[in-house]
Formats: sequence, C-alpha cells, structure tokens
Amino acid sequence: MFGRAPKRSDNTRYYEILGVSKNVSQDDLKKAYRKAAIKNHPDKGGDPEKFKELAQAYEVLSDPEKREIYDQYGEDALKEGMGGGAAHDPFDIFQSFFGGSPFGGNASSRGRRQRRGDDVIHPLKVPLEDLYNGTSKKLSLSLNVLCSKCKGKGSKSGASMKCPGCQGSGMKVSIRQLGPSMIQQMQHPCNECKGTGETINDKDRCLQCKGEKVVQEKKVLEVVVEKGMQNGQKITFPGEADEAPDCTTGDIVFVLQLKDHPKFKRKGDDLFVEHTLSLTEALCGFHFVLTHLDSRQLLIKSNPGEVVKPDQFKAVNDEGMPMYQRAFMRGKLYIHFTVDFPDSLSPDQRRALESNLPPRSHSRLSEMELDECEETTLYDVNIEEETRRKQQAQAQEAYDEDEDMHGGGGAQRVQCAQQ
Repeated sequence: MFGRAPKRSDNTRYYEILGVSKNVSQDDLKKAYRKAAIKNHPDKGGDPEKFKELAQAYEVLSDPEKREIYDQYGEDALKEGMGGGAAHDPFDIFQSFFGGSPFGGNASSRGRRQRRGDDVIHPLKVPLEDLYNGTSKKLSLSLNVLCSKCKGKGSKSGASMKCPGCQGSGMKVSIRQLGPSMIQQMQHPCNECKGTGETINDKDRCLQCKGEKVVQEKKVLEVVVEKGMQNGQKITFPGEADEAPDCTTGDIVFVLQLKDHPKFKRKGDDLFVEHTLSLTEALCGFHFVLTHLDSRQLLIKSNPGEVVKPDQFKAVNDEGMPMYQRAFMRGKLYIHFTVDFPDSLSPDQRRALESNLPPRSHSRLSEMELDECEETTLYDVNIEEETRRKQQAQAQEAYDEDEDMHGGGGAQRVQCAQQ
C-alpha cells in the first residue's frame, strides 16, 4: 500500500541561511559554508543558534539525496523522516569539514587538535602601472582536493588498517652508530604509509584517487591588486590551499613583486623621475611633456626668469602614488634635474656670455705677484676609478708587509737552525 505524498513546505530557507541560490554548485556551497561557519563559530564569539542553523542547512544541501527531497517537498518532509537520519551535532559537522578547528583550538572540546596544512606561496610580479591604477588577474592553479568518490578515505569501503611498519604513528626511528660509544637517533616519515599511519588493502583502493585520498584539480582565482599596494604586500585566500585528510586547509598567498620601471621610481607614496636639461633650458626656461602611469600627459614647465641648478629637485603635489585604501589621496611627484653642460665654448660664445652674465670675480694680484706663482695644469679625472685603484694598492702593500714579517722571518729562522 502506498502512502500519501507529503505536503509541500518551505524549500528555500536553507539556501537563504547559507546565502546561496537554489542552483548553487557543491563547490560554491562548500565555500559559502566555510566562510559563514568560521564567522559564526562560538569559539570566536559567534551566535550559537546561527552556527547550528548553518550546520543543519549544509548537512542537508551537501547530501544529494536529502537536497532532492528538500527541493521537492521542503523542510517538513525531512523532519517527517524522508531522507532519514537524525540531525548531527553542528560541531561534528564543522570538524569533519575542516579536519579540526581553524582557530587552533579543539572546537569547544569536541575533538583533538588537528594539524594545519601548509600555505601555498606564489610570487606575483606586477608592473608599477598596476599598483598605480589597480587591476585584477585571473590565475589558474593546480591543487590537491579531497577525492569526491571516497570522500578522502582512500578506500571503497572507507576502511583502513593501522600501518604495521610504524604501528600507526606515521614515523619511524632509525639509529646510526657514530663511534664506539656514540649513536645518533633520527626520526623520519614511514615509507610504507608515507607518514599517514595507515594502509589500505590493494583490492579496496579507491579507483579515482588510487588510495591517495586526494586528486589534482584546476582552480581559478581572481587576484585583485588594489591601488597603492606595496612591493612585498600579501594577498591571501584563506583555506584555498592543498586539501588533505584530517587537516585544516592552509591559505594561498600571493606576494607582490614590483618590476622595475624605465622612467618612474617609487618610494613609499611618492614617485621620482630623472630629467636632464640643456644649459640653455636651465638658464632661460624649459617645458616638456611627461606621460604619467595612467597615460595622462602632464605639462612640466619652469616659472618665468627661474634658473634651475644642477642636482635640484622640484615637486608636483598629488601626482604621486595613490595611498592604499585611500585612493583619492596621493603622494608627490618629484623631478630630479641634471644640467647638460657643453664640453667647450667658442671665443664668440664666451664673449656673448660675458656680455650678458654678471662679471667674473678677478683675483686682485699685481703682475709681479702673478709672476711669482707657479703654473698648474688641470686634467679630467674619474674619482671613483682613482679611489678604487688606491684601495687596491693599499691592500697589496699591507699584504706585502705581512709576507715580509711572517714569510721572510720564517725563512731566516729555518736558515739559522740549519747552520
């Protein structure tokens, strides 16, 4: 005899609790629960009732059979026994999902502390333009995820045996003889179980993961580089690293590495640019166009009658880097000027300059006094090269003195002894 079909009831509340749509994939469902469960965990001051509701919703929607019943008949059908099974402890669901508490505790004393998986660190090279303008990059990574067929057990039946080689500890101890009365004791992962402490019967191995418990899967992450971020700054994706059984999943961390720019140099929130002026520009005025990092054209010009000296700096306000998370505020743009002097001047050029420039300061010496002075000759010199050559000569001289003191003296002592 067939029973009556149950009355339809609310079949949207569980989706609303997790903040997902009814056609959500299992992967997105998992991410939604992960984020909400950590936020509302009682150990972190969250609402216990909200935490319980999240676990209940995830338990139903993550089970294909229960989800189908819920979608068709609603919450009351599950309470009346369709789909079977009593509600589980929300902390047990949390533990089985994360492999332990992600807060370093023991999930309100409901299980032993689980180890945390390694973080996956990736350097991300970015040009200065990306840190100035902001950008987003989609990156594809190959990561380990728990096998969906065996749910990370490694076996068809879900059973495993204690490894006979390490007695379930996952580690082996080897002893090395270093001498007559010295030994060295070393601990290393068991090679029979690869440090897991358990083995799986060959006939019972999961066909999908071959008993490895995890399979490789491509994951695409969108990395958002915000305006004003710094070289070495980290962008973290919590709980997105390689998965492993009985282990809290680590983070994926992208570390920004700034590429050198041919024109601009960054120092904090400021930008620096080098620009060379001709002697005429330095004395009589200049203007030039500077293409900024966002392709804007800036007109840089001197004030009327202004003279620019060699090695002088000038600044433009609010044209430096955007400040991180305060992008409407910017640092300064500094321009470092060098002046390109001519190698020589013709007699006509000298006379023209002397007639327009302030007079030279002549030394007030008489002809007789000048005759008593010694003539000198100036020549060009590379001071860095000369300093390096002198340092090498001093080092060689010190070495030779040391040889004379020790090497030569030793030879004399040997000679005396022979006599």
